[in-house]
Amino acid sequence: MMHRGRELSGDLSLKADAVVVGTGAGGSIALRELARAGVTVVGLEEGGAHTYADFNQREDEMLPLLFQDMGGRTTSDLSIRVLQGRGIGGSTVHNTNLCKRTPDAILELWAKEHHVTGSLPADLRAAFEQIEADLSVSPIPADSLNGNNAVLRDGVKALGWQGGMLHHNRVGCQKSGFCELGCAYDAKQNAAKIVVPQAILAGAEVYADVHVEQIVVRAGEVAGVRGALLGPNGERRGEVVVYARVVVLAGSAVGSATLALASGLPDPHRQLGRNLHLHPGGVVAGRFDKKIDAVNGIPQSYECTELLSFEPGTNKRVWIVPAFAHPIGTASSLPGFGASHMRAMRDYDRLAVLTAMVHDETSGRVTLDRDGRPSLEYDMSLDDKDQLGQGLAACARLLFAAGAKEVTIPAVIPKRLTRPSDLDAIDLRHADSRDFPLTAVHPMGTMRMGGNPETSVVNPIGEHHQVRGLFVADGSLFPTSIGVPPQISIYAFAQHLSPYIVASTKR
Repeated sequence: MMHRGRELSGDLSLKADAVVVGTGAGGSIALRELARAGVTVVGLEEGGAHTYADFNQREDEMLPLLFQDMGGRTTSDLSIRVLQGRGIGGSTVHNTNLCKRTPDAILELWAKEHHVTGSLPADLRAAFEQIEADLSVSPIPADSLNGNNAVLRDGVKALGWQGGMLHHNRVGCQKSGFCELGCAYDAKQNAAKIVVPQAILAGAEVYADVHVEQIVVRAGEVAGVRGALLGPNGERRGEVVVYARVVVLAGSAVGSATLALASGLPDPHRQLGRNLHLHPGGVVAGRFDKKIDAVNGIPQSYECTELLSFEPGTNKRVWIVPAFAHPIGTASSLPGFGASHMRAMRDYDRLAVLTAMVHDETSGRVTLDRDGRPSLEYDMSLDDKDQLGQGLAACARLLFAAGAKEVTIPAVIPKRLTRPSDLDAIDLRHADSRDFPLTAVHPMGTMRMGGNPETSVVNPIGEHHQVRGLFVADGSLFPTSIGVPPQISIYAFAQHLSPYIVASTKR
């Protein structure tokens, strides 16, 4: 059954075998598998319970509704905007549905350097196949390329670079282009539409509008969680306590670490909250003589992998995809003021935008600020800055190769180019995040898994090294960046680890 905290009053006290905090990709799977195993399980979600009928395609209303901090979350130095979901389904509600498995080289690296046993490609194959079947993952048809993605394809082919079509989890897509504001046509086969209802059907109780504030630990074992019922405006309406012998954290690499820190969990080796990776990305815009109409259609359906490798020590760590925005987002990103800015916006339907996303090696950190809120400390390494610079230059070359008449690299001092050779006069080495507006949508790490308690927070089955019965089932698990969209990896790891979580309820 689904319960909305804003419709409840007074205090709430529950008892279950397990409680899952967060209902995104990982939390929804943990809920479902626990319920299917006959375990009494409660799911708690900080955000609201929204349906496709709530998604009105207005930026000013959907960003506050669907995103943490109303879409305004940033790193502590304000240099990188970090977009994360909030509500039943988590970030699977607003993401662009890209589906890529964890690269084999990454899984092999984790086994070798982080002692993550039991999660090699062969071990995870069944979980990936199950998730892809559950979510109707399929190749995006070539005839579904919109103008922006066609520009990337044309640039890739003109330069002879590596690229290709992507996979997604949509059925009945109307190609409206509003994926990141929630699908008003209910075409996304995501956690909110598919997995959470399956969990409820199997017997899970799910509560939205519940902010979990503490993991209760007694004598080295979890005993449940405490928190608050939230009203429509985030006001506290009552206290919540769920008594359980198993707790599953699935509130994202930021949310899970924040809750663990606030709970004062044992951290003898100072690993909690560390090893934050973000996949930071910068954008480059190209103006064409022809109409692109990039705002319409499937936002991301084609990729360029010319500069992306997953081997240790590689100097190719940039993934390039289209990244167009709706009018408000575009207006806030394009450089300039007054008349010059107006001229740029009048070319809105002739713009194409690409993003260079860094498969980052920078190791950031989640801490708590004075108010107990998450603070994301992240200072890009010189190598990652160089990768970003290479990526921005590559985006510019791709746009020119596709026929752009002018290319703009947004920066504190905008860089406007009219020919490919203009790139030779620009030094993009050590491209600083304070000079280029960057966005991140893939936070990972902070409670990473591994066989050595001195360098990890949870063991290879996802259970906390020091707290019995506490599991993690979200992107916090990942020891490193994975270099691809993480949703399918998070779903699959939760599926893969769920038998261990179920077994722990019977100990």
